[in-house]
Amino acid sequence: MASLLITNIKLLAGVREENSLLRGKQLAKLPCIENAYLVVQDGLVASYGKMAEIQYRISDFVNTIDASGQTILPAWCDSHTHLVFAASREDEFIDKIKGLSYADIAAKGGGILNSAKKLHAASESELFNLAWKRLEEVRQLGTGAIEIKSGYGLTVEGELKMLRVIKKLKEKSNLSIKASFLGAHTYPLEYKEDHQGYIDLIINEMLPVIAKEKLADYIDVFCETGFFSPGETETICKAGMSYGLKPKLHVNQLNSIGGIETGIKLNAISLDHLETLTENDISILGGLKASPSGEVWRGISSLLPTAAFFLRMPFQPARKLIDAGCAIALATDYNPGSSPSGNMNLVIAMSCIQMKMLPEEAINAATINGAYAMELQNEVGSIMVGKKANLIFTKAIPSLAYIPYAFGSSLVDKVMINGNMA
Repeated sequence: MASLLITNIKLLAGVREENSLLRGKQLAKLPCIENAYLVVQDGLVASYGKMAEIQYRISDFVNTIDASGQTILPAWCDSHTHLVFAASREDEFIDKIKGLSYADIAAKGGGILNSAKKLHAASESELFNLAWKRLEEVRQLGTGAIEIKSGYGLTVEGELKMLRVIKKLKEKSNLSIKASFLGAHTYPLEYKEDHQGYIDLIINEMLPVIAKEKLADYIDVFCETGFFSPGETETICKAGMSYGLKPKLHVNQLNSIGGIETGIKLNAISLDHLETLTENDISILGGLKASPSGEVWRGISSLLPTAAFFLRMPFQPARKLIDAGCAIALATDYNPGSSPSGNMNLVIAMSCIQMKMLPEEAINAATINGAYAMELQNEVGSIMVGKKANLIFTKAIPSLAYIPYAFGSSLVDKVMINGNMA
């Protein structure tokens, strides 16, 4: 007999019979069952349906949960974070209030280089303990799957240290975790005038060890003015791809310089950030027109609204992207410099309030599409027979729309990961 029966669920949201990456108008369709039950067996969803049609006897189950008044959703899938870092950067937060830009702060040794300096001073065990606390925090907020990037090492030793911490998190945590190698986050000071020297370091000294120790699933590059050009991005990604790492790229955060076209050419899993888009960029991302190299984009556009919020940048044009037929995912960009929050509930609220996404669109983008952005769609992202029982139990709420509407309220009552309460 199944190990757990959950009954009297007010609303069971995100139920699906099959997997599908949601594009355009499909994002607004969120299948739900009112007054539902759900059965969990060995940590997986075994069955679900309407209470009126339940064919199980409650007395046959040793473990039961009465979810009267509660809504249950798939746990959030946060497909873009920098969760491993050594210290916060609230001093730079003050600099931003005083008027300094992201580029200004980076130019005076702040930003990524600041985090790199602090990371080098921290031991691997210190980094792990700090990251574990953050991971536990986001789990309690409803995140069940997460991608974590390196990129604050910027040396062979530092990048490997970060990736080994992520590997330990994978081994200890019950969350589904993917790792991205982001050695190409910025240029260290000693390579500021020697870009090829640092690229050679990434390709010849970092990647072989990463591949040997199986430390990463993806390769990422910050393709941006003053950081890595489209050509440099392509060179680094192709090197990573030769070791089996698939691209997931930072593009169009500050400028539109060809990062989108490069990502499409490389068949990237996702193109992330996208705060700065031209009408042509939007048409390409939506698949309305081919990129200059002839490919039609069928991948995922990952939007990070809390980064735009924190940096006081224009929010991503989600409505235009959806209308163009994009497959949108939402993620936190959790990092110490531009998005010091891993709260996916806030991301969903901000997506509705500032990017005019419907609640159903935001929830789908933060669950099933987020799972696709980490290639975890067969494990998580929806309530589906055979998938992990990664579930959010809300407090009593009048409707799904109340989740982004009441953006300042803590509405998560319980979180279940692999069939166990977190």
